[in-house]
Amino acid sequence: MIRHGRCLCGSVAFTARSRTRKAHECHCSQCRRWSGHVWAYVTLPWDALDFSGDADLRWYDHTPKARRGFCGTCGATLFWRQNGSAKVDVSAGAFDMPTGWTLGAPSFGGDKGDYYRL
Repeated sequence: MIRHGRCLCGSVAFTARSRTRKAHECHCSQCRRWSGHVWAYVTLPWDALDFSGDADLRWYDHTPKARRGFCGTCGATLFWRQNGSAKVDVSAGAFDMPTGWTLGAPSFGGDKGDYYRL
């Protein structure tokens, strides 16, 4: 199945080839600070993404082991990728609807913000 995604301003746009049926949610402090709350994402092979616009794609090396991708124009949160990995986590909210996904079990629930319940 082909799915289309983009940042808020459309400067970073992509298609993804995937049969993924589950999205995931991360409650770790890094994802909360990066996204503003819980980060919902889907994990895909990096080579399943085809970019039709990526001139404004920027990467932030937030740890020695991983980096986060975002739009340099609108600042949209888009990707998380472990260095050397063949996979990438892509913001679920960047995809056009309908996605047909269901949300899986939360990760790092013990690190969640104190202002909401799981």
